[in-house]
Amino acid sequence: MCLSKKLQVRQLGIQPYQSTLTAMRHFTKTRTAETVDEIWLLEHPPTFTLGLTGNKKDIFFSNNIPVIKSDRGGQVTYHGLGQITAYVLIDLKRKNLSIHGLVTRLENIIIDALVHWKIIASTQTGHPGVYINNEKVASIGLRVKNFCSYHGFSLNVDMDLTPWQQIYPCGQNVNMTHIADQVKDKVSLSMISEVLLQKFQQNLQFSYLKTIQSTYNHYA
Repeated sequence: MCLSKKLQVRQLGIQPYQSTLTAMRHFTKTRTAETVDEIWLLEHPPTFTLGLTGNKKDIFFSNNIPVIKSDRGGQVTYHGLGQITAYVLIDLKRKNLSIHGLVTRLENIIIDALVHWKIIASTQTGHPGVYINNEKVASIGLRVKNFCSYHGFSLNVDMDLTPWQQIYPCGQNVNMTHIADQVKDKVSLSMISEVLLQKFQQNLQFSYLKTIQSTYNHYA
């Protein structure tokens, strides 16, 4: 089967941000033209991250939450339990995608997934991410080296939203929301992940999906 159609999914559970960043960099640096694209699905413990254009002034107070400098695009964001983080490790040349094209695809994947729960979401010009009634539910930040992407998006599912009030998310004075506030029934990260993967497969035209419960220790 053509490599552009193959995708390996790693369900990684809860992982520290810094070691995940190291693993993504190593994967991207050492991948070859024959490397299968991957998506890593995980949660991070509470962490603020500063992207390449991030300003520490956008963090009002950290309240013992660690602040980590990242090499993704964008500004400040928050990671915490109850949030799905998807790291997208794709050969863009093989997929004939630009960086902007990948951002648009990721936004569409999230919007399409939310329709499954009858949630109407949208984008905002100039502000990558996904919004529900002007409240942000998903953030996107990428890095590309040698036409290969890493980092990805975070989708708020059922989390403590309080830490978001300690920052300007992505430099915006915007309220954050999560899926739990939009639906009557309880939703789990596994349910959301399953639908996200379906939409990921459809939107990026992966016809062969292999999912494994794994760690990335061999990449670090």
